[in-house]
Amino acid sequence: MESLLMWYSRRMAPDMRHHDCNAPLLHSTFMLFGSVLIILVTVLTAVLGGMVTQKGLPWYRHIKKPSWTPPGSTIGIVWSVIYTLSAFSAIIAYNTIAGDVLAWVLIVFLINAMLNAGWSALFFGFRLKGAALIGAVLLEISVLVLIWLLWPVAPLAAVLLVPYALWVCFATYLTYKVWYMNR
Repeated sequence: MESLLMWYSRRMAPDMRHHDCNAPLLHSTFMLFGSVLIILVTVLTAVLGGMVTQKGLPWYRHIKKPSWTPPGSTIGIVWSVIYTLSAFSAIIAYNTIAGDVLAWVLIVFLINAMLNAGWSALFFGFRLKGAALIGAVLLEISVLVLIWLLWPVAPLAAVLLVPYALWVCFATYLTYKVWYMNR
């Protein structure tokens, strides 16, 4: 898959060499547009997940949970930090890599966002703890794939996702314990 910027630079840049004055502006516009879109997708994922979670909180308060379950306020803070780091990671990737690698990274980021919001829907919305456990494992795999894809081409973007991977690992274990205690 070819990114729009790569297509543009390959097809239009030779012609633009003679009229070069707008090329940096166009490049900056693409970078800004992509960065804004990444922020919007991140916020949308957080808002959708948060809305479903809020509706399921009365149910969640009454199910059995391990004694080491963090308070809701801590979970909210951690997810806010993770969404911020993930957005920065995606923006760095979008602005530093190109071509097929960028396409794959963006596809996996989108899959990750769907899995993230999907976990909230499965667990808090539909109260399907077993399905949510499978969703959590898939979410963890998607974060690890992102780190693996990013490490050779944008190591900072990969490192920014490490807290996400660690938290989802913890959240997957917590989901397992909740499922096990409430079978």
